[in-house]
Amino acid sequence: MKLPGFIPLPRSFFKPSAKLVAPALLGHWLIRSTPEGVCGGAIVETEAYLSDDPACHGFQGETARNRSMFGPPGRAYVYFIYGNHWCVNAVCRREGCAEAVLIRAIEVAVGEDLMRARRKELKVHDLTNGPAKLCAALDIDRKLDGVDLCAANSPLFIGRNPTSEKFFLQRGPVITTTRVGISRAAELPLRFYLAGSPFVSRGKGK
Repeated sequence: MKLPGFIPLPRSFFKPSAKLVAPALLGHWLIRSTPEGVCGGAIVETEAYLSDDPACHGFQGETARNRSMFGPPGRAYVYFIYGNHWCVNAVCRREGCAEAVLIRAIEVAVGEDLMRARRKELKVHDLTNGPAKLCAALDIDRKLDGVDLCAANSPLFIGRNPTSEKFFLQRGPVITTTRVGISRAAELPLRFYLAGSPFVSRGKGK
C-alpha cells in the first residue's frame, strides 16, 4: 500500500558513489511497513563503504552473504553481526560494484509505540541511536535483504523528506568524521551525522 506523504527516493539517487550518497541521505525518511503498522524516522547518521575499501564486505568479492551489496542500486543490504545483531544498508553505484551506505541512526517520527514494543527503552532516542538498535526497533532482519528501497509498496523504503531544508536548519550542521566499530580503514572520513540530533549514536571523536 502506498503511504501518503512518503514518496520514495528515485533509483538515480543511489547511483553515485556511497561517499556521496551517505551525506545526501541525511534528513530523508527510513520507513518500515508491517502488518501491525508503519514506523520510521529521519536518517541522522550514516557511513559509506566503498568498492576499494578494505572494510567493505564486498572488497574480497561476491558471496552468498553479501550478494545484495553488488546491486542493483537502491536495494537493501542486510547482514548479521556479532552473532546477535542486524544492520541495514542502502546499496549504491552500478550493478556489480559493491558499495553501500550503512544507516547508523534515525530520529523517531512515526510508529513510536511499535518500536517500543520491540525495544523496551525509557528514553526515546535510545530506541534507534545505533545501527543494531534501529533494526531491532523497525523489525529489520535477513528477510528484508535485497528489498527495493525505491518502491512505495516495499516493506522497507527510503522516502524523500519535503521539509529536509528546515530539518537541516534544526539539526545541523553535518559533521564528517572517521567510521566507528571497525579495525580496517578506520581512518577514512566516511561517517556523516547531524550534530543537533539527540539520536546520533556517537558524537565527534567518541
